[in-house]
Amino acid sequence: MTAPNVNAPALPTVVQTFTPAMLVTWALLASLPLWIEKVGLYQYLGVEILIWATYALAFNLVLGHAGLPSFGHGAFFGIGAYAFGLAQFNIAPNLWVCMGAALLGAALAGALVALFISHRRGIYFALMTIAFGQVFWFISIKAHAITGGEDGLLKIARLPVDLVFVALPTDSNVALYYAVLAVFVVVSLGLWRLVHSPFGRVVRAIKQNEERARFIGYDVWRVKFATIVISAGLSGLAGGLFAMAQRSAFPDVMSLHFSGYIVMMTLVGGGLVSYWGPVIGVVAFLLARDLIGAWTTSWMLWFGLLFVLLVMFRPDGIAGFFDSLRKKAAAEPLPAPATETKGG
Repeated sequence: MTAPNVNAPALPTVVQTFTPAMLVTWALLASLPLWIEKVGLYQYLGVEILIWATYALAFNLVLGHAGLPSFGHGAFFGIGAYAFGLAQFNIAPNLWVCMGAALLGAALAGALVALFISHRRGIYFALMTIAFGQVFWFISIKAHAITGGEDGLLKIARLPVDLVFVALPTDSNVALYYAVLAVFVVVSLGLWRLVHSPFGRVVRAIKQNEERARFIGYDVWRVKFATIVISAGLSGLAGGLFAMAQRSAFPDVMSLHFSGYIVMMTLVGGGLVSYWGPVIGVVAFLLARDLIGAWTTSWMLWFGLLFVLLVMFRPDGIAGFFDSLRKKAAAEPLPAPATETKGG
């Protein structure tokens, strides 16, 4: 009997750079400002969709790809929002500096949390994410001299995109939309490459069986640590964009119910089975908020019922539902050609 190989097996490194779904998604989003008002919606909704979609893709790295149930992820989103505003007020009113501060601040917070929770699994991991999320939320309210307390940070400016030779303003919602779209494209492409890389395959192996992944030689703790840090940093980047779009940063985005929103978006969209599921969930959630909210203030009741039904009958979400329809259509046999009869 030979001893198990402690060295992780080599994995293929060829990753498809683009996919048709990716190009179609980007093209559709690029055209959105041209038709969104014609269907009765408003331009700022497009900005919200892109920011939350960026956040959802980052969050799904932990939940959907690694199988780690994080229910306090709003803390990283909020830390990014506060870091963006504080960098603007205290370091430099430069978009790249503030975005870097949002990403770095949230990544450092993610590293701190990951030090304590990366060795946990299941319900213990989930409970600790809730606990840390509540700690950061409590600090954001009580540290009034830094965060502004319950009032939050106000008068955060929409900074221009400084491209050395030209500065593109982001004052209008359309201009801000395309600036956020550029970030979304970079993040979605980067995460796609990551989850389809050897690192991403190890992440999925840990999701399927953590003990087996450890037995064949993978450093599970480090992979989980890195996954949490990357997810937290990109969530903070989305939080920084949110602060710029809202012109403020406030404690509510760090609360438990805001963390629950991103979980609902991801699961409803089908983030457990599809890379683009979180984006679908974001669109469904925000459209439900605005369309159902126009008829009743209890729109969350109806969306919550939809969430319950999906969990009960379609746990793979909207993306899984459409994928099953596609597979069913592909599996249906083609009708047999009609045979000609010869006349006498």
